[in-house]
Parts: sequence; structure tokens; C-alpha cells
Amino acid sequence: MKIDRKFNQLSKDEYFYFIDNYKKYSDFNTLGLYRSICENENLELRDQIEVRDHANRVFEKTFNFYQLKDPKTYFDLITLGLELTVADERQIWSDIRFNQEKILTDKKIKHRNFGAYSKHDCGYDHCPYNGLMIKQGSSLSEASMHFKSDKNKASAKMKSQRNKQLRKNKHQIFRDEYEG
Repeated sequence: MKIDRKFNQLSKDEYFYFIDNYKKYSDFNTLGLYRSICENENLELRDQIEVRDHANRVFEKTFNFYQLKDPKTYFDLITLGLELTVADERQIWSDIRFNQEKILTDKKIKHRNFGAYSKHDCGYDHCPYNGLMIKQGSSLSEASMHFKSDKNKASAKMKSQRNKQLRKNKHQIFRDEYEG
């Protein structure tokens, strides 16, 4: 069966029904469901929170993975109805980055090309590259996932070049000492 409706047009009761019976629908999309909770104008704030909490009970692991796949949607959902200070927002984003790193190491995932990080999205509607799959670190990438524990590749390359130069100069230093 198919839902054949946009999630952001559903009522609270319809959300509960589709969440409880998600296996029956071939076009059920959990990311679309979570994004629609924030976008739905038919729901009041308390209804949005109830739907989010019910969806989290059913899709707990999937929701936690959205920290990695779509951190903006995850942030929007966990802060529904909260009045945050700038420090609170920074702390939540810090926690999300920490959890992203933890998920990557727990699942032994080496790459960081996930969800929002794997597609070009510059915000311009007329951009021909919107939605294009991109390689991390390319000139088209808008954001990248990085952590404090990452090694600085540029400094490693500089160190390698410095050591190479020292090895070349070692023979010259010995010659100068013997001749002098």
C-alpha cells in the first residue's frame, strides 16, 4: 500500500496511525516523517512534540542516526518548544558533533559522506549543482564533518617535507664538518 499524501499535511491522529502501521506502506519515509513534524502547519506545538515522542519510541535508532545523516533536522526536533540561549545552542551542537564521532567509531565507518554532507546545497534555487552528489572536500561541498580528534593533514605533509629536506641536508652537513 502507499500513503499517497505528504506528511506535512497530516493530522495528529493520522501521524499516529501511519507511524504505528509503517510496515504496511511501501512509500513510508522516516526522514520525511521527521522533517514534516517541524514543517506541518496543521499541528500545534504540543501536538508536534507528541508526534515526535511517539515516532522516537518506534524509530529510536533511526532518529539517533539522524545526528549523523541530517543534523539540522535532528537539532530542530530535539529543540521543539524549548527557548534556547546561544550557549544552549552551542552546547547542543557540541553534543551532536561528539555523538557523530561516537557513531562513526562504533559502526567502524571510515568515510563521512552522509545525508546533508553528501549533496550540494548552496541555498540558491537556480544553482545547477543543487542535489548533486559530491565528494567530501571538493570545491562544491558546502559543509564537512570534522572533529577535534582529526589529524591535520596539511601539517603532516609539511612535516614530511621538512624531514625529507633534513635527510637531504644530512650528507652535506657531514661533508662540511670533514672538510672544515
